[in-house]
This record gives sequence, C-alpha cells and structure tokens, in this order.
Amino acid sequence: MASSILSSRTLAFASRSEVFLRPHVATFATVTDGPKNLPLSGIRVLEMGQLIAGPFAGQLLGQFGAEVIKVEPPRTGDPLRVWRELDVDGTSPWFRSIARNKKSVAIDMRKQEGRDLVKQLAVKSDVVIENFKPGTLEKWGLGPADLRPLNPSLIFTRVSGYGQTGPWAPRPGYASVCEAESGFRYINGFLDAETQGLAGPPVRPNISLGDSIAGLHAAFGTVLALLGRQRQTGQAGTTVDVSIVESMLNLMEGIIPEYDRKGKMRGPSGSSVTGIVPTNAYPCLPDPSSPSIPTYIVIGANGDSIYNRLMQVVKRPDLTGPSYEQNHHRVARQAEIERAISGWTRQHTVDEVIEVMNKVGVPVGRVVTVKEVVEGEQVKARGAVQDVWVGGENGWNVKMQGTFPVIDGVDPQPKWAGPDLGFHTDEVLMRDLGLSSDTVSKLRTEGVIG
Repeated sequence: MASSILSSRTLAFASRSEVFLRPHVATFATVTDGPKNLPLSGIRVLEMGQLIAGPFAGQLLGQFGAEVIKVEPPRTGDPLRVWRELDVDGTSPWFRSIARNKKSVAIDMRKQEGRDLVKQLAVKSDVVIENFKPGTLEKWGLGPADLRPLNPSLIFTRVSGYGQTGPWAPRPGYASVCEAESGFRYINGFLDAETQGLAGPPVRPNISLGDSIAGLHAAFGTVLALLGRQRQTGQAGTTVDVSIVESMLNLMEGIIPEYDRKGKMRGPSGSSVTGIVPTNAYPCLPDPSSPSIPTYIVIGANGDSIYNRLMQVVKRPDLTGPSYEQNHHRVARQAEIERAISGWTRQHTVDEVIEVMNKVGVPVGRVVTVKEVVEGEQVKARGAVQDVWVGGENGWNVKMQGTFPVIDGVDPQPKWAGPDLGFHTDEVLMRDLGLSSDTVSKLRTEGVIG
C-alpha cells in the first residue's frame, strides 16, 4: 500500500514560536520499527485522542503495523493512565493494553509552541485520529482546514458523540449518554409486563461499549480511507466522521425497519432476545464448592434442526413438529419452550449440560469470569491472551488481549506495552522533526514538552 502512493507533503522546522515550512515529495511516512510485512506497515498515525474511543482505534491500527504516535499532555498524560485498577507503578494495566505498540510524546497543546510541534508531526503523518469535542482542534488551528494545505493527502479521523455536523454536534458526548440516545439502553433490562417498557432503570453492560464500537468504526473508516487514497490518482485526503450514536445505531439490527414497516417498538427482553427462540440463560444446579451462588448456562438453539435435537435432549419431543418447525412458530410458544428447557437444566450441573449439548451439536456456553477466560483452553490454544513485558530488568508481565482478527502472517504478540508518559518524546522530535538536543532541552525547560 505505502510504496504505491506519492503525495505532496511539507516538512516543518520549528523555532520556539514559529514554524518554517518547505514543500517536498514523499511516500507514506517512513517507519523504522517493527516488522515490515504487516498490513499497515509504513503508515504513520498521529493520535490526539484520550480515554477510550480514539485510543482504541489507534490500538487496532497499531496492532496491524501502523506507527502510532500518541500525543499526551505533560505531567498528567492520558487520564486513562490512572483509571480503575492501578499497578505497582501507579499506572493502569488497562492503559498498558490500549496504548500497546504506541509511542508516547508529551506535548502541551495549550501552548502555541506545542501546537506548532503537533502541526509538524501531522504534516509528516498519514492519519490523524482525534476525539475532542467538535471545534476544539479548529480553535487550536489544528483542524483539517489548517493541516490539509500542508499535507493534502492527510486522513482526518474524528470521533465524537454526535458527529461533526447537526444541531447536537457541539454537545459533549460520552459513551453512556450516546448509548442512551441511540436507543440501545432502552432494549437492555427487564420487561415491565404492564407497560411493556423497562421495569426499572436500563441495564448497562459493565464496559464502555459505545466507545469501543466507535473505535472499531474509526479504525474501519480509516482503513477504507487509506484504501480509497491508494486508488485515487490525486491522493486527496478525506475526513472520517465517526459518531458514537451512529456507531451504536449500526448494532441495532432490524429495530428501525421493523418500527417503520410494522410499527413495532422493541423493548427490553431480559436475558433472551426478542423474536428468536430459544436463546437464553438457563439455571443449573449450583457448583458444589459454591452452593449459594446461582449458576447459569447459555443455550442458543434457534436453528430449526438444532431446536429439534435440543428437545430430544430435554425429553420434550412433544414440542416438535409442524407447530414448532420454524422460528416464528416457536416465538408464539416461547413461554412453553423456555419452561421445558429450564425444567431440564435445573436438574443438571453446568458440566453435565455442556457435555450432552456438545455431543448432539447444540451451541452452549458457560457464563464465565475473567479468571476462567484467561485460563480457558480455547483462549490459550489460540493465543488470545498475551503476556507483555512492562519496564526494565525489574519489570513485570501484563496479560492483555492479543491481535484480532487473526490474519495469516500477523503475529498476535504486541510489540510493547503502553509506554511511560513521554518515553518517546526525544526520539520523535529529534528523529522525525530534526530538532537538536539543545532545542528539545529548551522546550522541556519552558514546559512545552515533558
């Protein structure tokens, strides 16, 4: 990809408060670190995001070979560095995962000199990723209109709550509120039989789902933009506008067309899913080691032939035949079917259910903890969790998810864990921007860099 595209670029050399620019011709940004045969090798990404959505997009691009330069404020860094659990060095293990394979450059973008440095890095990059509130980068002189004259082929990937346009664009939008505004929260919870709406507050998945889904869309959109730029003779850059609300709307399956054509407003469905039977979580005998803790198994038998096999296992062949032949027949008899399955699973342990379901080819799964995930044989066999070293001789390993999807020739092992704040500042400013050690020292003394 990289070698086939030539673009007019601009090199920038900064003094303390001004930028001198001269045009030049270059290919994609040259990357000297890591394997050269990865899908995104040779692509340079400037990540100006923080927390989850933008950085997750950067993580995905970095896993497949892009050089990701992460700009962070000096002294504090990305707030995610101190979110949730903290390791022995005071840094979140989560940050070590989401910032894997990235270079940390500490630059104060509140200062003009810092913004000048960021502009120079953008001029030498293929992609900018940001998830500030819309208008923030324009206020700093770092928006697409400011950077594209200097780097016409620059791809600008922007993640926000509601998108860059529309009446809600200026609103701040975290994943939680955007999940609510997308309709996602309304369908998650338990049904009030009287109102057919939510019985109490909606149930939230215990992750920031909207941020991660938006990050996936941002990474996908970035790769599409890179592919489009490769195919265009003019090598023009483009803007990838990712809204968390719209990213969540992409998960909503048939909810909107069903409402439009049939007037149906899908509501919450507890542990099942509306209109697909049977697929649910069913109670089992508790584990003898923890008899007071409820135990559940998830069975998905909504395929017609699979359903028939399940009914034979639970000793209810009377619930097969023409009246139960297809999914829409079973939806009309959901309560009866669910009672039959639950009545059988209550008499068996999870292990017993799994053994018999696997024998007859009925999809079944445990409801497991993270401990069981990490220790699971399938996860280990696939290398889905990797150990990544943090620190020097006295460091430690951090377990984190590997590289997905699995692609032939792509090593799932992250190259390095999320770096300490500003670990790569001098390297990037001196190697990529050509600044002298004296200039870097002066910028650090003045608080422009960390």
